[in-house]
Amino acid sequence: MLSSTFPYPPTRGGTQVRTFNLLKYLNQRHRITLVTQLQADVTDAEIASLRDYVDDLVIFNRPPDITEKSGILEKIQRFTNFFQQGTPPHVLNRYSREMQTWIDNFVQSGKCDVITCEHSVNEIYVRSPWRKSLKTIVNIHSSVYGTIKNQLETNISENSLRDRLNLPLLHRYEQRYCEKFSAIVVTTAEDRQQIEKFQPPSQISVIPNGVDLLKFPYRPNDTAGHRLIFIGAMDNLANIDAVLFFSNQVLPEIQKLYHDTTFDIVGSRPAKEILALREKVGINVTGRVDSMVEYLHQATICVVPMRTGFGIKNKTLEAMASGIPVVASDRGLEGLAVDGTNVPLRALRANTPSEYVAAISQLFEQPQLRCKLSHNARQLVESEYTWEIAGQRYEEAILSTVGVGKPHPR
Repeated sequence: MLSSTFPYPPTRGGTQVRTFNLLKYLNQRHRITLVTQLQADVTDAEIASLRDYVDDLVIFNRPPDITEKSGILEKIQRFTNFFQQGTPPHVLNRYSREMQTWIDNFVQSGKCDVITCEHSVNEIYVRSPWRKSLKTIVNIHSSVYGTIKNQLETNISENSLRDRLNLPLLHRYEQRYCEKFSAIVVTTAEDRQQIEKFQPPSQISVIPNGVDLLKFPYRPNDTAGHRLIFIGAMDNLANIDAVLFFSNQVLPEIQKLYHDTTFDIVGSRPAKEILALREKVGINVTGRVDSMVEYLHQATICVVPMRTGFGIKNKTLEAMASGIPVVASDRGLEGLAVDGTNVPLRALRANTPSEYVAAISQLFEQPQLRCKLSHNARQLVESEYTWEIAGQRYEEAILSTVGVGKPHPR
């Protein structure tokens, strides 16, 4: 398993959570060598804990950030390299030649049957000819091309000129790297449709994220009152946009109707524009917390007002597992059957400020509706979105290609 993001503890964000829990499941029946990179905030204790879940843990230092030099000449050079070489800066930024050499030697020695890239950024380490002798899988957490395209369409791009220039190059890049893998894994049907446009000669499996039900137990009781919450890493562009949109365009309208409404923004590494929201009435920015579920259980409603970002959202699943009624956008509910014909109501959908006000007011006023959503959502997670289920599907994807040696069993 290749992961340039150190996947422990599984509370830092989406990439770590998905990688660790799939690794944990596969470790029960297969021998795993994990090749990863060390981030500055990883502790010796966390390294020791991760070793318990793999047979071999191979760690490399993360290369210096090539984007730290952000002058105009450096930006032009990065774009020129992308245009000529076909690999985007965000991939090159984590590329380690030392790590590449180790992987090349490991494959040439015949010591593995399957290579999985946990996030598409790791595809750079996999060479096309390997597909003839072993199974290669890329676990695409979400399409970068699709994400940038969506950000441009919704006018939330950090740099629209840069992204418009990069978009056709990203399309070419994703098409090229998808072609070299035996199998592709995505998290939602929408992601699969995006990847299928590249017409890769590979099998594509949809494997959603899951929830650790022990870490996110069902709430002990319905929390009345007017307490809203958002959870997620607060240095992520999609999360920042969601929180700013909700804080500036929705919350003030809610507070006109329910004066004591509060909004907890719970997540690590809050950006400066998020920290500035503490000046607004009723908003609490926590930063990283020891227990996300404690904050969830104290909330009346969890809002997921995402306007960009593809893939199934851990934050939505974790709130549903915890029994907290959810009001979310189409992006926040991607991949989840929560409403519609013959579907039990499991969350309320909203995309505009007026729709959020209506949905939140409805839940504030109707405890029976809160309980209905709470119960139905928990049932959905238990039946379809546990890491046990996701792990089983991932193992099936790994073993499914004919003609490739099976992973070494324990």
